[in-house]
Amino acid sequence: MTEEFDDAQKQWLQGFVSGIEARKAADKLASRPPGAPAAGQAIGPDALQHAAQDRAMAAGGRLVAEETAKRARHPLDRWDELVGRAGAGQFPKGIDVFLTKYHGLFFVAPAENSFMCRLRMPNGILNAWQMRGLADAADAFGGGYADMTTRANLQIREIPARHAVDLLLAVQDLGLTARGSGADNIRNITGSPTAGIDPQELYDTRPLCRAMHHYILNHREMYGLPRKFNIAFDGGGRVPVLEDTNDIGFVATEVTGGEGFEPGIYFHLQLGGITGHLDFAFETGVLLKPDECVPVAGAVVRAFAIHGDRTNRQKARLKYVIDRMGREAFLAEVEKEHGAKLRRAAGAQLAPRMLADKHGHIGVHRQKQAGLNYLGLVLPVGRMTSAQMRGVAEIAERFGSGTIRLTVWQNLLISDVADRDVGLCITAFAALGLRVEASALRRGLVACTGNAGCKFAAANTKGHGLKLVEHLERRLAIDTPINIHLTGCHHSCAQHYVGDIGLIAAKVERGEDSVEGYHVFIGGGAAATAEQAMAREYASSIAFDDLPPLLERLLSAYLARRLSAAESFFEFCRRHEIAALRELADRAPVLALAA
Repeated sequence: MTEEFDDAQKQWLQGFVSGIEARKAADKLASRPPGAPAAGQAIGPDALQHAAQDRAMAAGGRLVAEETAKRARHPLDRWDELVGRAGAGQFPKGIDVFLTKYHGLFFVAPAENSFMCRLRMPNGILNAWQMRGLADAADAFGGGYADMTTRANLQIREIPARHAVDLLLAVQDLGLTARGSGADNIRNITGSPTAGIDPQELYDTRPLCRAMHHYILNHREMYGLPRKFNIAFDGGGRVPVLEDTNDIGFVATEVTGGEGFEPGIYFHLQLGGITGHLDFAFETGVLLKPDECVPVAGAVVRAFAIHGDRTNRQKARLKYVIDRMGREAFLAEVEKEHGAKLRRAAGAQLAPRMLADKHGHIGVHRQKQAGLNYLGLVLPVGRMTSAQMRGVAEIAERFGSGTIRLTVWQNLLISDVADRDVGLCITAFAALGLRVEASALRRGLVACTGNAGCKFAAANTKGHGLKLVEHLERRLAIDTPINIHLTGCHHSCAQHYVGDIGLIAAKVERGEDSVEGYHVFIGGGAAATAEQAMAREYASSIAFDDLPPLLERLLSAYLARRLSAAESFFEFCRRHEIAALRELADRAPVLALAA
């Protein structure tokens, strides 16, 4: 053949030959035969996961079904299957239900014969046009509403099988994604909802959350975990982020001096939070500069992927890796993955932590920008109709900057509202059936999906939460913030152990029948409000019908027996043993119990 190659062919051939030569050089350096992988070493984008699985099997372990399925073919490589099932109008079966969650689709039968789609939005922030587009998607492909989650996120429910891919494409057209929002992945990255506008914040967490979000999306090994994983950034703002309930918590702090320390803003590194398993994240004693946080988080996740249990999903979370290895040994593995020693906080002079406002996510608050305000809306147990979503988007554009900020308290904030427009904004929200003020109980009401939309839940948490608060509001004049968290199962999506009152659903025997009820925990809280404590069990197996009067008596005892109006319910509970609290509740004033 005598024909000359054209420029494109020459460029391709040159690249092809260069690739061969580079591979030969790498093989020589690695002292292995040309074209052969390193002995006993997995290669490719899923090498970390496969190597961890190999070690588990070599040690005599047996991979759980989820690990075997992930090993056969990575869930993110199953797009064609999703498209095929949608075209046939079919839902996944068996292990495919789990694998489909990697694309953000949750088949929630038998609670509902439909999908739920959970999104990703770093720092919980989206634009008005995105909110409007999600409302359109919820109408076209879902149930016409969205639920706010405890990870400052949105879920769209009641998606038919035939519209699963349509919904995912609609989300992507809005510049959002659902990729990796479920199953064994890093969930939505949370940050301070008032980032960039908060008068007391130390650091604007938006760039860090965005960088972490894209780090995950662009590093395949971040999708090779043995179980789910949570990361949160607290910039020192007014609204709690509950960073101490996360696998990794970053907490902004001001270093004022100390030998070897440059004054400025750093982040404490906390690890191993999982309150459903009764552990807060522990303080590692490591201080990071802001630009070190994301790469160190990546190193933590890789260490977790390497050492996490692939044979027992009950022990596969980060907490159990650290419990097994020890804190310092795990940090050594993090340093190994990071490629550098981590800066220890010993000797640093730190300014005291500014406390968050327990209900700072509700109401009208001044921003650090002169003449501007952010408004926190009360969303009844976190649900909004598509009409309300469009209305909120319009108000955010008309009176604010078009920015909508979700919180871990299942509500949202509208920012950048001028002083002169606050009243108009409140009136516009009222026309949508939404408010910026509520009772001390309704402000802190958090509820998971419940059995109306989740197969794991043992009770209708959202419905019960509203009924419970309505009962207590009629009977009591609560004048101090109290958070009530209702969660439907052991997964603790509503984090019942960190509520003033935490309720976990249970089936309760009543004669020959079984009814919906709850175990009751009290006196929980988080570090941001100087209340870090796991709630203690107050009562067990209480049928829901008996729950309102039981809590009414307890709260009546609090109002009658607190040291002063300034004593919080948390402080009151921690001041007494549980038996003493039960006795006080039994003797609660009769007047407070009158109809």
